[in-house]
Amino acid sequence: MKTKINIIQAIPTEAQFKTSTHHLVVLDLALSTYPLADVLKNKLKRTGKKLGDLIKAPVTTELDNGAMISWVAYTPDLTAFKMHTLIRKAFHVIATEKPTELNITFLPNNISQTWVDACVYVCLANSEPLPNLKKEAKSTPLKTLHLMGIQKCDLSKTIALVNGNTLTRQLTITPPNDLTPSIYRAKIKQLAKQHKWVYKDFSMAQLTKMGAGAFVAVGQGSEPQDAAIVHLRYTAKNAKKTIALVGKGICFDTGGHNLKPAKYMSGMHEDMNGSAVALGILQAATEAKLPVNIDCWLAIAQNHIGPKAYKQNDVVTALNGLTIEIVHTDAEGRMVLADTLTMASRKKPQAIIDFATLTGCMHVAMGDRYSGVVSNKSELACMAVGAGAESGERIAAFPYDEDYEEDLESQIADIKQCTLEGGPDHIHAARFLGRFIEHNTPWLHVDLSSSNRKGGLGAISSDVNGFGVNFGLTMLQSIIKK
Repeated sequence: MKTKINIIQAIPTEAQFKTSTHHLVVLDLALSTYPLADVLKNKLKRTGKKLGDLIKAPVTTELDNGAMISWVAYTPDLTAFKMHTLIRKAFHVIATEKPTELNITFLPNNISQTWVDACVYVCLANSEPLPNLKKEAKSTPLKTLHLMGIQKCDLSKTIALVNGNTLTRQLTITPPNDLTPSIYRAKIKQLAKQHKWVYKDFSMAQLTKMGAGAFVAVGQGSEPQDAAIVHLRYTAKNAKKTIALVGKGICFDTGGHNLKPAKYMSGMHEDMNGSAVALGILQAATEAKLPVNIDCWLAIAQNHIGPKAYKQNDVVTALNGLTIEIVHTDAEGRMVLADTLTMASRKKPQAIIDFATLTGCMHVAMGDRYSGVVSNKSELACMAVGAGAESGERIAAFPYDEDYEEDLESQIADIKQCTLEGGPDHIHAARFLGRFIEHNTPWLHVDLSSSNRKGGLGAISSDVNGFGVNFGLTMLQSIIKK
């Protein structure tokens, strides 16, 4: 992020409002007098609205010099999600004109830091450039952001969050021919060098020798065989805990021999979103200098068709020795995650959090407004729901009861990969993955059903919204404090 941020304690006068072209104003409805009150009240009267309506939706006014002002109401009672949504809608109107400079004015000057952080996060994140390969594409990020009516404050964590969310979206949107496993690994290696992470990858040959048959079964169907498990290590000063982040990184998912129809194969380059979320959290935590050690494990592969591709009724042996009966080749995500989770848990972290666009069943259950979690520790699931509320990236918890695993009993192997009968596949997938967690490590599985929502979600206007980065960063902070 290259935007210059200026913090100005004074509230601008009406004359000063006319010196800039684009403004976002956060208004305390308790105020009786404030700059440009008549302009706002006249607009409300003309449109049949009331001041209180600014809590639900922004109102845009224009000055006689053409300056645009988007108004929202300040209230400490809004949830983080509603606050982010309100600010996003207000900024979206401004963003259509592609400004390079923005004034955010807070009335009065004792506004909570939460609102300041939210405004900065929303406006900066939605002005960052995303991949666009159109011939005439032009990027117009904000060059200058003026924050007016507030005291000096530390915005470093907010800026780190912006950068983490942006990285996640940039990677997820990248076309699959520009993000093969080989290219992706090279990008990650460059990020590791930039942020001083320890980088190590485990190639297909190494994983085969190690006995990671679940991961290899998926990776062997592609040529070149450039699938790999990547391990990144961030070490913080004075850190007392180590958290493992695990991400599903399927760069393209055809479904394998159980081939997806065209309608459902479109967009499957986004099936690596879980790994992008893990990377976004890692980068944000690094830039924010969180006092926690992080092991980041990325399961990077493609699910293709070929002579070597795994198929229904195959039986493979995972890294932990469990045999798996293959039921459906399009359930490849849980296969690559199985061995990756085993490797992560063998490091004995204080907790593991995995991120994956794993099941259509979770999308059916939650739609694209929430994501779902399952955990082997109820305390961790409760913490996740709280972190979702605090971050504005909403989370719902699902059960992990062992009797669900009865549906995965196999006549020929230790466990079935999935079922063909439908049912609660999001829970079946979690029960399957839980079999590969060693040392009874506290583990949270995040199924990213809200990773792509048309028109955006919460703080973010783009369809691919980077859901999970803000939540993940909040989870890390909650675990640190525990």
